[in-house]
Amino acid sequence: MKNVTLNVKGMSCGHCVKAVEGGVGALEGVEQVNVNLEAGKVNVAYNDQKVSLTQIKEAIDDQGYDVE
Repeated sequence: MKNVTLNVKGMSCGHCVKAVEGGVGALEGVEQVNVNLEAGKVNVAYNDQKVSLTQIKEAIDDQGYDVE
């Protein structure tokens, strides 16, 4: 299991949190997603045998947010 904290720009409300958590959480291999709206951070616990960091970043990008 790996853990990563990503900086995400553009999140401003509860809908943003649900969009990111839903998009990333739907990926196979993602165990946990926690969004810190105030800090602009997304913590993800995932199985790197099933999902890649690139796929996680793409899922956030697909929701319309910028990932650093």
